[in-house]
Amino acid sequence: MFRAWQVSPVAHARARVLLRARAGGSYGWARSAASEANSQQPAAESRQDSQYRDTVLLPNSRFPAQLPGRLQPETELETQQKCGFLELYSWQRQRKTKQEFCLHDGPPYANGDPHVGHALNKILKDITNRFYVMRGYKVHYVPGWDCHGLPIELKALSEVKEAENLSPMQIRQKAREFAERAIEKQKSAFIRWGVMADWANSYCTFDPKYEANQLRVFYKMYDKGFIYRDYKPVFWSPSTKTALAEAELEYNEQHVSRSVYIKFPLLKSPPKLTSVIDGSSPPSVLVWTTQPWTVPANQAVCYMPDSAYSIVKCTTTGERFILAADRVESTAAVLDMQFEVVSTCKGVDLADGSCAHPTIPGKVSPLLPANHVTMSKGTGLVHTAPAHGMEDYSVASHHQLPTDCLVDESGSFTEAAGPKLQNKNVLEEGNEAVIQMLQAAGSLLKEEKYVHSYPYDWRTKKPMIIRASKQWFVNTANVKAAAQEAVKKVKVIPTSALNRMLEMLDRRTFWCISRQRCWGVPIPVFYQKNTGECLINSETVTDVIKIVEQQGTDAWWNLPIEQLLSKEAAGGQDVLDYIKGQDVLDIWFDSGTSWAHVLEGAEQRADVYLEGKDQLGGWFQSSLLTSVAARKKAPYKTLVVHGFTLGEKGEKMSKSIGNVVDPDVVINGGEDHSKDPPYGADVLRWWVAESNVFAEVLIGPVVLNAARDDINKLRNTLRFMLGNMAGFNPETDSIPPSEMYIVDQYMLHLLQDYGNKVTEAYKEYDYSKVVRLLQTFCSRNLSNFYFTMIKDRLYCEEEKDPKRRSCQTVLAEALDIVVRSFAPILPHLAEEVFQHLPYKKDSEGVFRTGWIKASPAWKKPGIEEAIEGACAMRDSFLGSISGKNALEYEVIIVIEPGLLFELMEALQAEETSSVSQLNEIMMASQTTLLSELPKETPADANIIRGNFLINMEGGFIREDSSYKVIARPIAKAKCPRCRRYTADSSSTPCPRCLKVLAGKGST
Repeated sequence: MFRAWQVSPVAHARARVLLRARAGGSYGWARSAASEANSQQPAAESRQDSQYRDTVLLPNSRFPAQLPGRLQPETELETQQKCGFLELYSWQRQRKTKQEFCLHDGPPYANGDPHVGHALNKILKDITNRFYVMRGYKVHYVPGWDCHGLPIELKALSEVKEAENLSPMQIRQKAREFAERAIEKQKSAFIRWGVMADWANSYCTFDPKYEANQLRVFYKMYDKGFIYRDYKPVFWSPSTKTALAEAELEYNEQHVSRSVYIKFPLLKSPPKLTSVIDGSSPPSVLVWTTQPWTVPANQAVCYMPDSAYSIVKCTTTGERFILAADRVESTAAVLDMQFEVVSTCKGVDLADGSCAHPTIPGKVSPLLPANHVTMSKGTGLVHTAPAHGMEDYSVASHHQLPTDCLVDESGSFTEAAGPKLQNKNVLEEGNEAVIQMLQAAGSLLKEEKYVHSYPYDWRTKKPMIIRASKQWFVNTANVKAAAQEAVKKVKVIPTSALNRMLEMLDRRTFWCISRQRCWGVPIPVFYQKNTGECLINSETVTDVIKIVEQQGTDAWWNLPIEQLLSKEAAGGQDVLDYIKGQDVLDIWFDSGTSWAHVLEGAEQRADVYLEGKDQLGGWFQSSLLTSVAARKKAPYKTLVVHGFTLGEKGEKMSKSIGNVVDPDVVINGGEDHSKDPPYGADVLRWWVAESNVFAEVLIGPVVLNAARDDINKLRNTLRFMLGNMAGFNPETDSIPPSEMYIVDQYMLHLLQDYGNKVTEAYKEYDYSKVVRLLQTFCSRNLSNFYFTMIKDRLYCEEEKDPKRRSCQTVLAEALDIVVRSFAPILPHLAEEVFQHLPYKKDSEGVFRTGWIKASPAWKKPGIEEAIEGACAMRDSFLGSISGKNALEYEVIIVIEPGLLFELMEALQAEETSSVSQLNEIMMASQTTLLSELPKETPADANIIRGNFLINMEGGFIREDSSYKVIARPIAKAKCPRCRRYTADSSSTPCPRCLKVLAGKGST
């Protein structure tokens, strides 16, 4: 047959030389159609070529190199239908295997159309799930939607006239309908993108069973002391009349506040400053604030105990002020005054002093120490309004100061603020009224505009305030240490995201989980009408959960209290003495308890949570906190964190800029296909996979065109392999590796290595590495190297010749491995290829037949040295005839006796050959292998010298072998059939072709 891989025992070691990209001349029928058309061969020679054209086995496949226009999306839809995309999830769930993989879907918000952020997230998840399905796992992936909350409520109400007159149940109905419409839109898009999931059993946070499970977690946390009710300042949105958590804020860096400098006249001198202050007009404490509207709620002025403070005298007015020593110069400049320092003291020396309130006659504001006072701006003395600041509230709690709030839910002053302020909005006319009151009282020294970062409601885009009210909280201070320890045991990709999450947890002391709305899960608490005391115990909650499980949370609003609360649960009290609570749970608590409903088994832990980086402070964190508080463990084993989508220049997407990318337009094209062509879903999926998703992900026309071009290059590679499979059946026609050409064995060796690397990259969620490995293997190892060499064997040998079957066997393996390697990324293309396989009729398809099946036996030590040594010599040869046709030359290779010569002998046993394995690699028409230069070598012969390092057995065997390559024009004629210069006459085929033609019965 032909010589198999046999050399000395040292050939059983693994080589270290990397395969380089091979450029090369044309090789017989390898020449392109374009080069053929442009060749200047005589008419007679052209007729001779065409005489034998039908005897050459050229590629034949109906698989298209490209799918232009609407063909791409149409073919994908056809493929989804033919290959049972919608049935794949249920099929794999019926497998009898103990290997399970659970990716828990973080619920997207059901309040809008699908966008590229959804595409990035859902496609990443689908690539992951398809990889595990192919590896034989039973994948658990239940898609879900976050359906409650203010944004949905607001959007639903924006569609209704006189929405303010709707009842809670009418609002809930409108919100539910809006969410259901959004879910259907998003679901159909996700299915079109090829996302495999349990679409028949997706979860929604308004499902009665989901709500019941959420209430069970709530009570478990309450019972363990992690949830409590308290009166304290929280972020409050006047525009939506509800408390918000910090995760629901966004900061406007260009917010303009009306900042004021105010004087608080000293009423009682601090004892340690009596000697300095007595005998002269009392000084005023100087305060700066950006929120003048909070001054009526002032209860104290705070100082930093360890800082230095100065008593200064204004050289113009004679007034005296107390302020931080470090702020004297800057404050004087702002006030356009000149200060003379009278005395300096420590902050502790201000103890036990008090001031007159600047707007309320007779009210006293004590001077108190506090560590939150800073010296970076202001006066180093802080106006303290406990109802409107977190640190202020802490000071008030420590010193038992009043914490009354003078602002109502709409952000307006209450009656308690006095007739001059009542009903005025604190951020607008209320602010102006307070400033006027300060001016009238002679307390205002200066007002100026101040640009700074300020919290806004993330949905209404309107300013927040801090306002004290009774709310429900999770005491994260008590659970965060355990949460931090739990998340340290989680694998986080990228690792940098772990530190960000730990830092966020560290800063979080409490989590306000109550909202003053009606579209959500009610906090299952009853309040005593007269005392306001809470009633919540295992009996009350169990009763409510039973009702919710059957009727949903609408029952809280629909049913009278006597059906929700039994006399026994109320401790024998009259249930009519109680009222139902009106607060609902924060949507982060809603989604954060999804593990309790979705995850299966006793452990209820997912292998992976995969979401955007915003979820480090959102769903990742709320899921962690609820799970650790309720059951002392994280709900996930791995976190994968991706970046955000941006325009291709790195800018945010905006309708005004015109750079918003709509996934539907990407797939189906826009109104003008010349501007917005239909790319299909696989282009969208390729964009996701090839991007570095752990940073920001760019998308736009340039990116999408490049993705389409990449897929078309891949299609060409696949088409070549499919085209050369005609008449070949791997089950009956395959050649065993031991009987293959050495270069074919080498390709199996490379395929095995490729399969291992791709598998590892998938396991690490590094899909951009998968794409890089795929592109490199297809372009360098297959197209540029292997395909170029084997075309003569494929086209010109007899159809069933073992030499031809040898490379067909490799092509079949390569096609199978390459298609399986990209199938999770490009499922439509993968299934399309399998439909065009000539030897797999009625195939089960790619995803039902498993992962890459590269054999470990393909990894053959020493095989790299043989092929790469030959390639090094080929590079020397081709470099010496740059730009010329290699077939017009014969090559003489001279190697001194040794290991390299042995390796080359394995590729060519005879001294000179035009059909050897070595000649195939050299791409010449004839190759001669010698151990010394021929005696007749002309003195002016172009001898190329080179070296090749053989490194075997991990470096145990190293041999730096030299070689010489001589290229000289060949004297033989061009064969009219194979086009190699191996014939005795240009009108008669070469001996090899004559033999093939004779075997075919040709003349």
